[in-house]
Amino acid sequence: MSVFSSDRIRKKLEGIGVRQVRLVCGVILFAYLVSHFLNHALGNISMNALADGVYYHTLFWQFPPVGIVLYTAMLVHFVLGVWAMYQRRQFSWKTVEPLQLVLGLSIPALVAAHIVGVHVAQTMFGHQKLYPQELYAFWVASYPVKTLEMSAVLVIAWVHGCIGLHFWLRMKPFYKRLAPFLLAGAVLVPTLALLGFYQGGQMVIADADDPDWRIRNLGRQQVGTAAEQNTLDSITDNFLHGYLILLGLVVLARGVRVLHERRGGMVALSYGNGRTVRVPKGLSVLEASLRNNVPHASVCGGRARCSTCRIRIIGDCSALPEPSQREAFVLARVGTSDPSIRLACQLRPTEDLSFFQLFLPSTTTANTHASNPARIGQERYLVSLFVDMRGSTQLAEKRLPFDTVFVVNRFLAAVAQAVMECGGRPNQFLGDGMLALFGLGTTAQLACRQALRAAAMISANIDELNEFLGHDLREPIRFGIGIHGGEVIVGDIGYRDHMVFTALGDPVNVAARLQDMTKSLACEAAISEEVRVTAGLAADDLPLREVEIRGRAEPMKVRVVAQAKSLAALVDALATAQGEAARPAEIAV
Repeated sequence: MSVFSSDRIRKKLEGIGVRQVRLVCGVILFAYLVSHFLNHALGNISMNALADGVYYHTLFWQFPPVGIVLYTAMLVHFVLGVWAMYQRRQFSWKTVEPLQLVLGLSIPALVAAHIVGVHVAQTMFGHQKLYPQELYAFWVASYPVKTLEMSAVLVIAWVHGCIGLHFWLRMKPFYKRLAPFLLAGAVLVPTLALLGFYQGGQMVIADADDPDWRIRNLGRQQVGTAAEQNTLDSITDNFLHGYLILLGLVVLARGVRVLHERRGGMVALSYGNGRTVRVPKGLSVLEASLRNNVPHASVCGGRARCSTCRIRIIGDCSALPEPSQREAFVLARVGTSDPSIRLACQLRPTEDLSFFQLFLPSTTTANTHASNPARIGQERYLVSLFVDMRGSTQLAEKRLPFDTVFVVNRFLAAVAQAVMECGGRPNQFLGDGMLALFGLGTTAQLACRQALRAAAMISANIDELNEFLGHDLREPIRFGIGIHGGEVIVGDIGYRDHMVFTALGDPVNVAARLQDMTKSLACEAAISEEVRVTAGLAADDLPLREVEIRGRAEPMKVRVVAQAKSLAALVDALATAQGEAARPAEIAV
């Protein structure tokens, strides 16, 4: 395993918190739910289809390693759900987050009798309850109470899972494209499951009067004796009583915590715009904003999955609590080591605090994120390409202003054309230089290859430009290119009518510094080792250098390209070897 892969794994592990564990457990449980719902849907075909489906469903989910993962995920998700009820001090009632929590906490109470009746009964008494027995209980023996209860738990569990997946996926770049298909699945799967549940019930009702059917399906081996059923009912009642007591204790603990925090004193939070609120110690800055109806940007809803709630502390930061492991991970991903920059959703001040928000809440709210997620702010892997024209100052000294602007514009046009033809996006024009972004609609590997191919095409376009302007230029136009990739924040940055879509983060800064280093390295392009590895170039394809990067404690490995045009052959060889298109201009940007 390469050093870069090890570092990535280590960084990913450092970013794992309670919410991430709960998310993984929830995804596992949702996968089980999808499997179970699809099994129910087979009831629209026949009882034999239901029996075949449950055989394979059980074969997979009760396979010991899979079963251990499933039941561990179920227990952990349950415990963390109760913990979330205790820990969360403030909700945004304009979102569906409180609904998700209520639905999640109701599931154990609704599904307890079913789990005890099937799984506990099998463990304790060897009962073999499958669809005929369960459908008989729902549609004949306990109709309509159990029927309505099971239908409710199916809907509640599905809605709870879909809300959780929405909170997770809404910041992913592919979510907007897949949302219509996901919505169709979210409606179709439970609808087919409920119809299959109904059809299966009707088939059992039709067979229930047949004595032979009852002998085959309602014997002691399947449903047990009255005494055994009383034992199972007692276990269910004890669980429900214990669960209600647990929830009561959590509510009591929340009340005790509120009293303790109020006795511990209040803190004043000043927002830098004249607004000051007083809240008990223990609330996060974001929770304080929600409690006092102060607009505060938070795309992920306070889950520490983004950094749009970032604030800059005004004054001394030494008395602030140390960032948690999750907060430190998120801040590192956006390339900031400034101790005055903190996440409002994670910072719980113990003293008076003054700060200002780094993102405008009017344009970066959780409610508006879904309408245009890329414009509001999201974390993603992008490749930054910085290109700068050399000698523009000397050019301006010897020409009329209009002529200088003409040459610079022709240079930037040649660069932008190369970037767009290779699937990138010209992002910012900085004097006689430009920042281009790759990866807004592609994989990390393809983004790296597009950036390398763009560097080669820039070189070719500048050669053509030099030939075209040869009679007007004393010296050919020269340039420098820096390329680096990594996790950045993309979104609209600015104020009011002066918003610019761009990328923020350490990878962007590094690309700019690599471009500047091409002067001392005497080359046309400097490419980070990260881009070389991700693109799939061989280690001996390009010369290796170690350079000092301002702001980094250790030297950085870069690949030096004397002539950027040489990159085209390397990337084309990779594309040919892997059967890719030679030129990815058709990739959507």
